Amino acid sequence: MRTPPGLSRLLLLAARGWGRLGAMSRYSTEQRGRPNSPDYRLYFKNADGKYISPFHDIPLFAGPKEDKEIPAKRSKTTGSEVLFNMIVEVPRWTNAKMEIATEEPLNPIKHDIKKGKLRYVANIFPHKGYIWNYGAFPQTWEDPNHTDNITGCCGDNDPIDVCEIGTKIRSSGEIVQVKVLGVLALVDEGETDWKIIAISADDPEAQKIRDIDDVKKHKPGYLEATIDWFQLYKVPDGKPENHFAFNGEFKNKDFAVDIIKSTHEHWKALLHKKADGGTIKCTNVLVSGSPFCCSEEDAKSIVQSAPAFMNGDSVSPEVDSWYFFPK
Repeated sequence: MRTPPGLSRLLLLAARGWGRLGAMSRYSTEQRGRPNSPDYRLYFKNADGKYISPFHDIPLFAGPKEDKEIPAKRSKTTGSEVLFNMIVEVPRWTNAKMEIATEEPLNPIKHDIKKGKLRYVANIFPHKGYIWNYGAFPQTWEDPNHTDNITGCCGDNDPIDVCEIGTKIRSSGEIVQVKVLGVLALVDEGETDWKIIAISADDPEAQKIRDIDDVKKHKPGYLEATIDWFQLYKVPDGKPENHFAFNGEFKNKDFAVDIIKSTHEHWKALLHKKADGGTIKCTNVLVSGSPFCCSEEDAKSIVQSAPAFMNGDSVSPEVDSWYFFPK
Protein backbone atom coordinates (compact mmCIF):
# COMPACT_ATOMS: atom_id res chain seq x y z
CA MET A 1 0.00 0.00 0.00
CA ARG A 2 1.23 3.50 -0.76
CA THR A 3 2.55 5.80 1.94
CA PRO A 4 0.77 9.23 2.07
CA PRO A 5 2.73 11.98 0.21
CA GLY A 6 3.28 14.14 3.31
CA LEU A 7 4.61 11.23 5.30
CA SER A 8 6.81 10.19 2.39
CA ARG A 9 8.64 13.52 2.64
CA LEU A 10 9.17 13.06 6.39
CA LEU A 11 10.45 9.52 5.87
CA LEU A 12 12.83 10.69 3.15
CA LEU A 13 14.21 13.29 5.56
CA ALA A 14 14.56 10.62 8.22
CA ALA A 15 16.45 8.32 5.87
CA ARG A 16 18.86 11.13 5.02
CA GLY A 17 19.32 11.97 8.69
CA TRP A 18 18.73 15.73 8.19
CA GLY A 19 22.51 16.03 7.98
CA ARG A 20 22.52 19.74 7.16
CA LEU A 21 20.04 20.90 9.78
CA GLY A 22 21.66 22.23 12.94
CA ALA A 23 22.39 19.76 15.70
CA MET A 24 21.22 16.88 13.51
CA SER A 25 24.55 17.16 11.61
CA ARG A 26 26.07 15.39 14.62
CA TYR A 27 23.56 12.56 14.35
CA SER A 28 21.77 10.53 11.73
CA THR A 29 18.90 8.07 11.76
CA GLU A 30 18.17 4.68 10.23
CA GLN A 31 14.71 3.31 9.61
CA ARG A 32 13.77 -0.31 10.19
CA GLY A 33 10.46 -2.06 9.61
CA ARG A 34 7.37 -0.57 7.94
CA PRO A 35 6.14 2.96 8.67
CA ASN A 36 2.61 3.08 10.11
CA SER A 37 2.99 -0.41 11.51
CA PRO A 38 3.90 -1.91 14.91
CA ASP A 39 7.36 -3.00 13.75
CA TYR A 40 8.58 0.44 12.61
CA ARG A 41 11.70 1.71 14.41
CA LEU A 42 13.94 4.75 13.96
CA TYR A 43 17.48 4.11 15.27
CA PHE A 44 20.16 6.74 15.85
CA LYS A 45 23.85 7.08 14.94
CA ASN A 46 26.41 9.66 16.05
CA ALA A 47 28.86 11.55 13.82
CA ASP A 48 31.27 8.58 13.91
CA GLY A 49 28.59 6.28 12.51
CA LYS A 50 28.14 4.40 15.80
CA TYR A 51 24.67 3.24 16.72
CA ILE A 52 23.63 4.97 19.95
CA SER A 53 20.70 5.35 22.29
CA PRO A 54 18.97 8.75 21.91
CA PHE A 55 17.70 8.38 25.48
CA HIS A 56 21.13 7.80 27.04
CA ASP A 57 23.93 8.74 24.62
CA ILE A 58 22.81 12.16 23.36
CA PRO A 59 23.73 14.77 26.00
CA LEU A 60 21.08 16.82 27.72
CA PHE A 61 23.16 20.00 27.52
CA ALA A 62 24.22 21.10 24.05
CA GLY A 63 28.01 21.45 23.78
CA PRO A 64 30.74 21.69 21.13
CA LYS A 65 32.06 18.21 21.89
CA GLU A 66 28.80 16.58 22.79
CA ASP A 67 29.31 13.56 20.61
CA LYS A 68 32.70 12.89 22.22
CA GLU A 69 32.11 13.65 25.89
CA ILE A 70 29.06 12.30 27.70
CA PRO A 71 27.91 14.44 29.38
CA ALA A 72 29.46 17.48 27.71
CA LYS A 73 31.86 19.33 29.99
CA ARG A 74 30.73 22.73 28.73
CA SER A 75 27.21 23.69 27.80
CA LYS A 76 26.64 25.76 24.69
CA THR A 77 25.10 29.16 25.36
CA THR A 78 23.53 31.90 23.28
CA GLY A 79 23.88 35.16 25.17
CA SER A 80 23.05 34.15 28.75
CA GLU A 81 20.97 31.14 27.66
CA VAL A 82 22.01 27.52 28.20
CA LEU A 83 20.93 25.34 25.29
CA PHE A 84 19.48 21.86 25.60
CA ASN A 85 19.26 19.04 23.05
CA MET A 86 15.69 18.07 22.22
CA ILE A 87 14.79 14.82 20.48
CA VAL A 88 11.78 15.42 18.23
CA GLU A 89 9.35 12.51 18.37
CA VAL A 90 6.24 14.05 16.76
CA PRO A 91 6.30 16.86 14.16
CA ARG A 92 3.74 19.64 14.55
CA TRP A 93 0.32 19.05 12.92
CA THR A 94 0.80 15.27 12.76
CA ASN A 95 -1.25 12.72 14.74
CA ALA A 96 0.86 9.57 15.09
CA LYS A 97 1.97 9.09 18.70
CA MET A 98 5.66 8.40 18.06
CA GLU A 99 7.86 7.98 21.13
CA ILE A 100 11.22 6.83 22.41
CA ALA A 101 10.97 3.10 23.13
CA THR A 102 12.24 3.17 26.70
CA GLU A 103 11.80 -0.59 27.15
CA GLU A 104 13.86 -1.61 24.11
CA PRO A 105 17.68 -1.78 23.75
CA LEU A 106 19.08 1.45 22.20
CA ASN A 107 15.65 3.04 22.63
CA PRO A 108 14.63 3.73 19.01
CA ILE A 109 11.61 5.86 18.20
CA LYS A 110 8.52 3.73 17.57
CA HIS A 111 4.77 4.11 17.13
CA ASP A 112 3.01 3.75 20.48
CA ILE A 113 0.49 0.92 20.70
CA LYS A 114 -2.47 0.53 23.04
CA LYS A 115 -4.79 -2.49 23.10
CA GLY A 116 -3.10 -3.81 19.97
CA LYS A 117 -3.72 -0.66 17.92
CA LEU A 118 -1.42 2.13 16.77
CA ARG A 119 -2.12 5.32 18.71
CA TYR A 120 -3.06 8.58 17.02
CA VAL A 121 -4.12 11.72 18.88
CA ALA A 122 -7.51 13.10 17.96
CA ASN A 123 -8.10 16.39 16.18
CA ILE A 124 -9.98 18.46 18.75
CA PHE A 125 -11.33 21.64 17.20
CA PRO A 126 -9.61 23.94 16.40
CA HIS A 127 -6.42 21.87 16.69
CA LYS A 128 -4.90 19.52 14.10
CA GLY A 129 -2.76 16.79 15.66
CA TYR A 130 0.03 18.01 17.93
CA ILE A 131 0.20 21.82 18.05
CA TRP A 132 3.96 21.99 18.70
CA ASN A 133 6.96 19.94 17.71
CA TYR A 134 6.72 17.40 20.51
CA GLY A 135 9.54 15.35 21.96
CA ALA A 136 11.79 14.79 24.95
CA PHE A 137 15.06 15.77 26.55
CA PRO A 138 17.70 13.02 26.56
CA GLN A 139 19.42 11.97 29.78
CA THR A 140 16.35 12.81 31.87
CA TRP A 141 14.00 10.44 33.67
CA GLU A 142 10.85 11.05 35.70
CA ASP A 143 11.40 8.42 38.39
CA PRO A 144 8.15 6.54 39.18
CA ASN A 145 9.55 5.71 42.63
CA HIS A 146 10.15 9.37 43.50
CA THR A 147 7.30 11.46 44.88
CA ASP A 148 7.57 15.02 43.64
CA ASN A 149 7.62 17.50 46.51
CA ILE A 150 5.64 20.01 44.47
CA THR A 151 2.88 17.92 42.89
CA GLY A 152 2.76 15.10 45.46
CA CYS A 153 2.76 12.56 42.61
CA CYS A 154 5.38 10.14 41.32
CA GLY A 155 7.08 10.47 37.92
CA ASP A 156 5.70 8.86 34.76
CA ASN A 157 8.78 6.67 34.05
CA ASP A 158 9.74 8.54 30.85
CA PRO A 159 12.20 11.20 29.73
CA ILE A 160 10.81 14.68 30.39
CA ASP A 161 8.51 15.94 27.60
CA VAL A 162 9.18 19.06 25.52
CA CYS A 163 6.82 21.26 23.47
CA GLU A 164 8.90 23.26 20.96
CA ILE A 165 6.97 26.36 19.86
CA GLY A 166 9.18 27.69 17.04
CA THR A 167 8.01 28.45 13.52
CA LYS A 168 9.51 25.42 11.73
CA ILE A 169 7.88 22.03 11.39
CA ARG A 170 10.55 19.59 12.54
CA SER A 171 10.93 15.90 11.67
CA SER A 172 10.74 12.78 13.81
CA GLY A 173 14.25 11.93 15.01
CA GLU A 174 15.61 15.43 14.49
CA ILE A 175 17.86 16.80 17.25
CA VAL A 176 17.14 20.47 17.96
CA GLN A 177 19.04 22.81 20.25
CA VAL A 178 16.45 24.71 22.27
CA LYS A 179 16.06 27.44 24.87
CA VAL A 180 13.87 26.54 27.82
CA LEU A 181 11.08 29.05 28.53
CA GLY A 182 8.86 27.48 31.19
CA VAL A 183 6.97 24.39 32.26
CA LEU A 184 3.44 23.08 32.77
CA ALA A 185 2.73 20.44 35.44
CA LEU A 186 0.26 17.94 33.99
CA VAL A 187 -1.09 15.35 36.46
CA ASP A 188 -1.92 12.36 34.26
CA GLU A 189 -3.68 9.42 35.94
CA GLY A 190 -1.99 10.22 39.25
CA GLU A 191 1.50 10.71 37.78
CA THR A 192 3.52 13.90 37.39
CA ASP A 193 4.07 14.54 33.68
CA TRP A 194 6.06 17.77 33.27
CA LYS A 195 5.70 19.56 29.92
CA ILE A 196 8.65 21.82 29.15
CA ILE A 197 7.95 24.80 26.88
CA ALA A 198 10.95 25.60 24.67
CA ILE A 199 11.92 27.31 21.43
CA SER A 200 14.59 26.38 18.93
CA ALA A 201 17.70 28.53 19.32
CA ASP A 202 17.73 29.21 15.56
CA ASP A 203 14.12 30.39 15.44
CA PRO A 204 13.64 33.95 14.12
CA GLU A 205 11.84 34.91 17.35
CA ALA A 206 14.20 33.15 19.75
CA GLN A 207 16.10 36.31 20.70
CA LYS A 208 12.97 38.12 21.88
CA ILE A 209 11.35 35.12 23.60
CA ARG A 210 13.40 34.43 26.73
CA ASP A 211 10.85 33.37 29.36
CA ILE A 212 7.26 32.22 29.67
CA ASP A 213 5.86 35.77 29.86
CA ASP A 214 7.45 36.51 26.48
CA VAL A 215 5.42 33.66 24.98
CA LYS A 216 2.24 35.35 26.20
CA LYS A 217 3.39 38.62 24.60
CA HIS A 218 4.68 37.40 21.24
CA LYS A 219 2.51 34.31 20.69
CA PRO A 220 -0.82 35.29 22.29
CA GLY A 221 -3.20 32.38 22.78
CA TYR A 222 -0.56 29.66 22.38
CA LEU A 223 -0.28 28.81 26.08
CA GLU A 224 -4.06 28.81 26.44
CA ALA A 225 -4.28 26.45 23.46
CA THR A 226 -1.66 24.23 25.11
CA ILE A 227 -3.78 23.95 28.27
CA ASP A 228 -6.85 23.18 26.16
CA TRP A 229 -5.00 20.50 24.16
CA PHE A 230 -3.58 18.64 27.16
CA GLN A 231 -6.85 18.86 29.06
CA LEU A 232 -8.93 17.28 26.29
CA TYR A 233 -6.69 15.08 24.13
CA LYS A 234 -7.65 11.80 25.84
CA VAL A 235 -11.40 12.51 26.02
CA PRO A 236 -12.15 11.02 22.56
CA ASP A 237 -10.69 7.74 23.89
CA GLY A 238 -13.28 7.68 26.66
CA LYS A 239 -11.02 9.04 29.40
CA PRO A 240 -11.75 12.00 31.69
CA GLU A 241 -10.18 15.41 31.24
CA ASN A 242 -6.63 15.83 32.50
CA HIS A 243 -5.79 18.10 35.42
CA PHE A 244 -2.84 20.34 36.27
CA ALA A 245 -0.87 21.34 39.32
CA PHE A 246 -0.81 25.09 40.16
CA ASN A 247 -4.32 25.41 38.65
CA GLY A 248 -2.81 25.22 35.17
CA GLU A 249 -0.33 28.06 35.73
CA PHE A 250 2.84 27.91 33.66
CA LYS A 251 5.99 28.23 35.73
CA ASN A 252 8.94 30.29 34.48
CA LYS A 253 12.28 29.36 32.96
CA ASP A 254 14.22 29.10 36.22
CA PHE A 255 11.60 26.80 37.71
CA ALA A 256 11.68 24.66 34.55
CA VAL A 257 15.48 24.37 34.54
CA ASP A 258 15.40 23.19 38.16
CA ILE A 259 12.93 20.46 37.20
CA ILE A 260 15.09 19.42 34.25
CA LYS A 261 18.20 19.22 36.42
CA SER A 262 16.33 17.08 38.94
CA THR A 263 15.26 14.60 36.25
CA HIS A 264 18.84 14.58 34.95
CA GLU A 265 20.04 13.48 38.39
CA HIS A 266 17.42 10.73 38.44
CA TRP A 267 18.68 9.58 35.04
CA LYS A 268 22.26 9.45 36.34
CA ALA A 269 21.12 7.22 39.20
CA LEU A 270 19.29 5.00 36.73
CA LEU A 271 22.33 4.56 34.47
CA HIS A 272 24.59 3.64 37.39
CA LYS A 273 22.20 1.19 39.08
CA LYS A 274 21.45 3.53 41.97
CA ALA A 275 17.75 3.57 41.10
CA ASP A 276 15.35 0.82 40.05
CA GLY A 277 14.33 1.33 36.46
CA GLY A 278 12.11 -1.73 36.26
CA THR A 279 11.61 -2.55 32.58
CA ILE A 280 13.56 0.50 31.35
CA LYS A 281 16.40 -0.53 29.03
CA CYS A 282 19.62 1.33 29.87
CA THR A 283 21.74 -0.13 27.06
CA ASN A 284 24.14 2.58 25.90
CA VAL A 285 27.41 2.98 24.02
CA LEU A 286 28.95 6.16 25.43
CA VAL A 287 28.05 6.67 29.08
CA SER A 288 31.32 6.38 30.98
CA GLY A 289 31.21 4.08 34.00
CA SER A 290 27.73 2.77 33.29
CA PRO A 291 27.34 -0.98 33.84
CA PHE A 292 24.90 -1.00 30.94
CA CYS A 293 27.48 0.16 28.37
CA CYS A 294 27.74 -2.18 25.37
CA SER A 295 30.21 -2.55 22.49
CA GLU A 296 29.77 -1.08 19.02
CA GLU A 297 29.36 -4.62 17.71
CA ASP A 298 26.58 -5.38 20.19
CA ALA A 299 24.81 -2.15 19.28
CA LYS A 300 25.04 -2.95 15.57
CA SER A 301 23.66 -6.42 16.23
CA ILE A 302 20.66 -4.93 18.07
CA VAL A 303 19.77 -2.74 15.08
CA GLN A 304 20.33 -5.45 12.48
CA SER A 305 18.05 -7.82 14.37
CA ALA A 306 15.13 -5.48 13.63
CA PRO A 307 13.16 -6.01 10.39
CA ALA A 308 14.58 -4.32 7.29
CA PHE A 309 12.95 -1.10 6.11
CA MET A 310 10.14 -1.43 3.57
CA ASN A 311 7.25 0.64 2.24
CA GLY A 312 4.70 1.58 4.86
CA ASP A 313 1.01 0.89 5.36
CA SER A 314 -1.64 3.51 4.66
CA VAL A 315 -3.21 5.46 7.51
CA SER A 316 -6.87 4.99 8.37
CA PRO A 317 -9.10 7.91 7.28
CA GLU A 318 -10.41 8.01 10.86
CA VAL A 319 -7.18 9.75 11.89
CA ASP A 320 -8.43 12.90 10.13
CA SER A 321 -11.75 12.97 12.01
CA TRP A 322 -12.58 16.06 14.08
CA TYR A 323 -14.02 16.32 17.57
CA PHE A 324 -15.90 19.24 19.06
CA PHE A 325 -16.33 19.88 22.77
CA PRO A 326 -18.37 22.72 24.29
CA LYS A 327 -16.35 25.19 26.35
